[in-house]
Amino acid sequence: MKKTVIFGTFALVLAGCASQVPDSGQGVGFNDFAEFELDRARREAELRGQVGPTVAPNGAIVTPNASGIGPTGGTGPAATGGVDASDLAAAGIGGGPVAAGGGALPVQSGSNGDISDEQDFGAVSARESIESDAQRRERQAAAYQLIEVTDLPDRNGNTGPNIVQYALQAPNNLGESVFNRTGFNAANRFARNCAKYRTPDEAQRDFISRGGPQRDRLGLDPDGDGFACGWDPQPFRTLASGN
Repeated sequence: MKKTVIFGTFALVLAGCASQVPDSGQGVGFNDFAEFELDRARREAELRGQVGPTVAPNGAIVTPNASGIGPTGGTGPAATGGVDASDLAAAGIGGGPVAAGGGALPVQSGSNGDISDEQDFGAVSARESIESDAQRRERQAAAYQLIEVTDLPDRNGNTGPNIVQYALQAPNNLGESVFNRTGFNAANRFARNCAKYRTPDEAQRDFISRGGPQRDRLGLDPDGDGFACGWDPQPFRTLASGN
């Protein structure tokens, strides 16, 4: 009898020291994932001013229905521990982008309306028929204007002496004296009178029109080379020779 009592006491001690075997029926990470989805659904609902999902006593996630008043009936998915797809959509989960007022955001087109699609056969054929395209081409042809080529107008006789022809016919170069010049204070007259012209070409035309190169009334050619105010005939000669 004493041995039986000792053996029974020893068995009870062993049973109390045995470790509990964890229940792995829920799977690895199930609770963490469910809590993550619940928190995300709550945040989405708060941003839209709706009632966030809650956890029922049986552990099921309960989301508000379309009216935001809680679960519908005890026979629906919420009562059995599932989540209704329509309730998730009402909370903004799994649906498309939602605007701040609760409505759907407009879908942005990927095409740029400012770029012509005339080279896109599909786009043109969708809005144009053969007849309408032919009419459009006729309107464009009627609006087309062809400008005929005409001759250049003739020069009038008021352009002054032809200094190009003078440069090609002159026998000397710049600085080579050909005509005798005499006069008092020639340098000052040269500087004062040449300052009245905008360019050497203009001075040369006026010089020739006043009787130059034989005569130099204004002192524009004090060295007697026939070129007023330092006008140089060489650029015209170079162009004429093609070099």
